[in-house]
Amino acid sequence: MLEEDVRDRLNWAGNYEYRAQTIEHPTSLADLQRAVAGASRVRALGSRHSFNDIADSPGTLVCLDVLDPGVLIDEDALTVTVAAGVRYGVLAEHLQRRGFALHNLASLPHISVGGAIATATHGSGDANGNLATAVVGLELVTASGDVLALAAGDDDFPGAVVGLGALGVVHRVTLRIEPTFDVRQDVFTDIPWDAVLADYDAATSAAYSVSLFTDWSGDTIGQAWLKSRVDGGSSAPHAFYGGTPADRAHHPVPGVAADHCTQQLGVPGPWSDRLAHFRLAFTPSNGDELQTEYLVGREHAVEAIQAVRDLAPRIAPLLLVSEVRSMAADELWLSSNYRRDGIGLHFTWKPLQAEVEALLPELEAALLPLGARPHWGKLFAADAAQLAPLYPRFEDFRALAGRLDPAGKFRNAFLDRTVFGA
Repeated sequence: MLEEDVRDRLNWAGNYEYRAQTIEHPTSLADLQRAVAGASRVRALGSRHSFNDIADSPGTLVCLDVLDPGVLIDEDALTVTVAAGVRYGVLAEHLQRRGFALHNLASLPHISVGGAIATATHGSGDANGNLATAVVGLELVTASGDVLALAAGDDDFPGAVVGLGALGVVHRVTLRIEPTFDVRQDVFTDIPWDAVLADYDAATSAAYSVSLFTDWSGDTIGQAWLKSRVDGGSSAPHAFYGGTPADRAHHPVPGVAADHCTQQLGVPGPWSDRLAHFRLAFTPSNGDELQTEYLVGREHAVEAIQAVRDLAPRIAPLLLVSEVRSMAADELWLSSNYRRDGIGLHFTWKPLQAEVEALLPELEAALLPLGARPHWGKLFAADAAQLAPLYPRFEDFRALAGRLDPAGKFRNAFLDRTVFGA
């Protein structure tokens, strides 16, 4: 196997090798339709940023990275239609040049639109839904190779957006946009946990987006990143719960240079250069790493944080850094925030997969009773029997998948384990 082929079969972190028999890169919609119709088992492969086997297939993988991005802005409807394989950072730059914006970005602008939406990947902000909440339309290639278009208001739409790749290959997405806006990013260090938890709702609403970075040990939060929109004349955040205003740029992982991070120190700039934590021009990895995340309802936020802090002696030796963020409720069936405002408890682990996987059941024993839903694209231990009670529309999604893919062409080991196994 050629070196390029080896890289093609590894995920972003290098912890998973795709086992599909073939990986295809269709150059047109017609090519994609032929590949899907002709395969016995098939799935879409995005930017390879999942840390588990969600994107794999026992048959064929279709990677949409060379399809024409076809960015189409409708200025009257305030929407943009784009190929699902386009990376958010590329789309953001295009929109900014035209004077438009998305409501939010994830930490990494390197991830594909289709993959991020399918797994309910999110940014941060009390009033901001995850990235999938911007979707107002999508087109997917079904098992027969036909194209199915769905739009907001259709009965199947809220089940299809966060679709886990189980319904077909999404090849084009239409997103809601808005006029461009500027953001400033301010960092504070060494914030007392007690001060934040005493008024947690106020702390997370202190800016358009608030991220807390911690290793869970000790009495202080290592860093708070506040991203504030400046288009509404909001005042600069001069203080944050007793934290120290940073006088230099920071990387979330202590001791790592901030060269690859987006502009900090309160310098206003376009949303496209501030809402993500990392810059598109660089690969933002600290090296090999693993990731896990659990999304908890807002009503259990403080209790969940305390539960994780209690496990700090077990967590800290395996951890690079954790991030705590908030996001708004939505109506998407398999979204981590279906009908509930919530917080994300994110863990970036050292590349110690066996040790991390041994810890996950202990972590889930503390968090799943609080309604925690794992991020679909990251490492977790829960199976379908444990996940089904956490999603009120879980059975409806299974029925939708059975109707659109009765032969299971888009099924894989991940879906059998986490969705269809119970």
